[in-house]
Amino acid sequence: QVQLVESGGGLVQAGGSLRLSCVASGRTFSIYAMGWFRQAPGKEREFVAGINWSGGSTRYADSVKGRFTISRTNAKNTVYLQMNSLKPEDTAVYYCARGVGIVVVTTEYEYGTWGQGTQVTVSS
Repeated sequence: QVQLVESGGGLVQAGGSLRLSCVASGRTFSIYAMGWFRQAPGKEREFVAGINWSGGSTRYADSVKGRFTISRTNAKNTVYLQMNSLKPEDTAVYYCARGVGIVVVTTEYEYGTWGQGTQVTVSS
């Protein structure tokens, strides 16, 4: 059974940067799309960024375009989320998820495996 483990969250001031990492167990990482979601207190979980199996195609939520970058290293079973110019409204628990196919997707039901999440807090 595949497991996803996120790391890299923490407390940062507005305007700062963080890089989240998500390591997947198993040998099939490279054949699935991956994504990052987030959930702020009192809000529903929302899509942040997604990447296809090869890393050649990405998609972003409008709220993070130009500030966040998703990437992956299949040889290390790892997907990353580089977050720059962070804002207090980026504060949330960030989740890594594995898609059910190879194409980058944006809705929760198209992701079948989820990590436990990592907290990101941006102070003003």
